[in-house]
Amino acid sequence: MEGHNLMSDKPLVSVVTPVYNGAAYLSECIESVLRQTYSNWDYIIVNNCSTDETQAIAEEYAKNDNRIRVYNNDVFLDIIANHNKAFRLISPSSKYCKQVSADDWLFPECIERMVEVGEANPSVGIIGSFQLQGDRVLWQGFEYPTNVFSGRQICRRILLGGDKTFGFGSPTSILYRADLVRSSEEFFPNPSPHADTSACFKNLQNSSFGFVYRVLSYDRLHKATETARSKDLNRYSAAYLSDLVLYGPLYLDKQEFARLLNKNVQSYHRFLAINYFIGSRDKDFWNYHETRLKELGYPFTLRALLKATGLAFFQAVLHPGLVIRKMWERFQRDQLFSSGFFGH
Repeated sequence: MEGHNLMSDKPLVSVVTPVYNGAAYLSECIESVLRQTYSNWDYIIVNNCSTDETQAIAEEYAKNDNRIRVYNNDVFLDIIANHNKAFRLISPSSKYCKQVSADDWLFPECIERMVEVGEANPSVGIIGSFQLQGDRVLWQGFEYPTNVFSGRQICRRILLGGDKTFGFGSPTSILYRADLVRSSEEFFPNPSPHADTSACFKNLQNSSFGFVYRVLSYDRLHKATETARSKDLNRYSAAYLSDLVLYGPLYLDKQEFARLLNKNVQSYHRFLAINYFIGSRDKDFWNYHETRLKELGYPFTLRALLKATGLAFFQAVLHPGLVIRKMWERFQRDQLFSSGFFGH
């Protein structure tokens, strides 16, 4: 039986894994936490009414290590509600919070290296790192050897866009300072599967962003992830527009905000116009985008459809052969806004 050292001079890190039907990969995820070189952690696994062997696997590990606790939900929660529940369960004495998605895993030095940056830089509220996805290293674009950036600088760069390799990271690649997690009832501030990105925009208003130039986690991409569903529906466009509307005024001047808002609404409408006339999308696709645009205050009306179609046609006349390809590239924001629920 193991336990964390209550007298340790190292700060306590609360690790969380919200999970639904994660039996296929959960053992590998938990083992990666157990292998951490940093020992002062506790681990909360929130089982969201799984119908596979998730509960049995989690409880077996908890039985053998008292740093691990398992919570089994009485009722099924949507993905973000379950994540927020996990955040609410972190220890009141923890200084940092580390999420590990159930189908991802951490390299052994992950927590240790991230805590080092946090301890050396008290202004840092969120710490990112490189992440391996298949054979690709994600979240590049930071300026080595600088490892602390103003929150405003990072948020502006991400909102202004233009670099698909650059972003906050996914929840598995990020460490949060626990006081930020405890500062609100809902740390992920909206029900979108990309609310982890929104949480970064929200919490970097008054704190810095740290970065570790090491590959510290592995992001497993497969057909069952929310990333795959987001690509299919192109949920990135609505997520970006939502964050732009809510957080853009905090980080951009009025001219920048107005320009980006107009550009992205028009681009979003053109994307839908092309899909409408191609006629290859199902009812779920249209229901999703109609609902999201209406919620954001930019409904896709017949007038908007005709206007977007006219703009797309005009561009096609001026630049034949290029428009469709560029349109699709623009909306494939796999890395820029896949903070990973883009992730999971």
